[in-house]
Amino acid sequence: MKFLYSIPFLIFLSYSPTVLSQTKADIIIINGKMTTLDDDNINAEAVAIAGNKILSLGNNMQVLKFKSNKTALIDAKGKTIIPGLFDTHLHVIRGGRFYNAELRWDGVKSLKRALEMLKEQAERTPEGQWVRVVGGWNEYQFEEKRLPTLEEINAATGNTPTFILYLYGKAWLNKAGLKKLNITSETPSPPGGLIEKDSNGNPTGLLLAEPNAFILYSTLAKLPELTYEEKINSTLQYMTELNRLGVTAVMDAGGGFQNFPDDYGITDSLNKAGKITVRLPYFLFAQKKGTELDDFTKWTGMVDIDNHHPNGQNEIEYHVEGGGENLVADAGDFENFLFPRPELPASMEGNLKPVIQILVKNRWPFRLHATYNESITRDLNVIEEVNRETPLNGLVWLIDHAETISNENLQRIKALGGGIAIQHRMAYQGESFIRRYGRKAAAASPPVKQMLELGIPVALGTDGTRVASYNPWVALAWITTGKTIGGVQVMDKQNTLDRITALKLITHNGYELIKEANKGIIKAGYFADLVILDKDYFTVPDGQIASISSLLTIVDGKVVYGAGEFESISPKKLTVIPEWSPVKYYGGYQE
Repeated sequence: MKFLYSIPFLIFLSYSPTVLSQTKADIIIINGKMTTLDDDNINAEAVAIAGNKILSLGNNMQVLKFKSNKTALIDAKGKTIIPGLFDTHLHVIRGGRFYNAELRWDGVKSLKRALEMLKEQAERTPEGQWVRVVGGWNEYQFEEKRLPTLEEINAATGNTPTFILYLYGKAWLNKAGLKKLNITSETPSPPGGLIEKDSNGNPTGLLLAEPNAFILYSTLAKLPELTYEEKINSTLQYMTELNRLGVTAVMDAGGGFQNFPDDYGITDSLNKAGKITVRLPYFLFAQKKGTELDDFTKWTGMVDIDNHHPNGQNEIEYHVEGGGENLVADAGDFENFLFPRPELPASMEGNLKPVIQILVKNRWPFRLHATYNESITRDLNVIEEVNRETPLNGLVWLIDHAETISNENLQRIKALGGGIAIQHRMAYQGESFIRRYGRKAAAASPPVKQMLELGIPVALGTDGTRVASYNPWVALAWITTGKTIGGVQVMDKQNTLDRITALKLITHNGYELIKEANKGIIKAGYFADLVILDKDYFTVPDGQIASISSLLTIVDGKVVYGAGEFESISPKKLTVIPEWSPVKYYGGYQE
């Protein structure tokens, strides 16, 4: 990846006054409206970067003292500068492999336009490939406030096989897709799923998770993949899209059909080539029911969790962070609010305990997917039992999602030294949640203010791409307004967060969750991850928060993305491949 200027690798063991006086900056940004999130120095006008660290910040005159004739000087022209965003739950490694193959309806304002895009893409998609719309949307974002019909999908796509995923609830296959997968009147529904059939016994094209999402993901896994070269390009395009939104770090939560180490080859190769543009610690996700303990026994034996440098110099972190979010299949309680809460099997505790035991004994951090309080209660019973036998003793561990968690279970998590990663899934599923559980139950789902009041480490992410969108600004809009993407007040306003607190949750609070220092704040000695925004997050109307993006993104002291007046100092844009890729024609998140 080429840059307009080269940033030398400068390593600073300390920032004593003597070192500061002798050091010159590689990059200086002036005339900024900077919110540092450093409580001791919340605002600044200018910042100096040397190597991959913040060298100094203050007013223009103070910071320009570190300028040399080799320093790249950037004028922010009064624009807002914040620390880079850290999405603590995103499936970027898997998502990157498929990004260029996916038609994104994220942000599309009308069903009419969504169907137009579907038709256009079907016409350009070559024989042997599919049109696929995979998550990040719902009917409430559309002006029409309804889902597409199978008739509309078939009319738009014709003979091009098509798969459209809707949350964790259902998916549509067009007639060509049914034929391609040989789904007929004789095809049985898998356990936990339904292939809908008409009065004549023929499949309609609707696949229903009842309530298990396996039927949706297993069908998606049967679709053709991109070539190796295309996957490399796809992953780079996806990381650039994240950089465009101001994301500088991601905690990858694994995912179904994301096998380790085989499906990590693309990001492995990009890491070796120095082309990864987000910090990328990742968790290993057990894939097959019944073999989870074997998986984690093997992985803890082959991966040295301490053999990386989370605060290492001049390199983007890319390493195994721990185990999860799926530890055992029996503990999965996927949130399909179209159906009642799933009851976890009686075998759950017996299967979960040995997995957590081996992770704790090997000092592997772990995370556990749990939507419902009933599931969390049983998960915590197991964790407490393991802790009595092998103390957690400060080990990083967290619950993901926790939409309906009780105060009692929050207290238990605090006592065990755990944390919680929340996401904006309710921005996409709030209407369904209210219909099933009522408005009162939705008023504080998840109860983030209560979590913070108890002093539990909490961080914010998206859980993109197959349910919610990967756009972090939608998450910030949801948690500060309480509204879904359809404009429904799902969280009571008294339970929402102010914009500063919300921003902390998706920057340095993420690092606090995994006990890493010197990141997520613009402060001398901290890593240089920062973003110049196209709008002022702190003053724009609520309705504009979700449309914010980056004009300049710096990760580890390097410019990784630039737009508008900063495009000239940005790495050169890659041409999207293959030629028929939806990303080439529509990009990612739709404005």
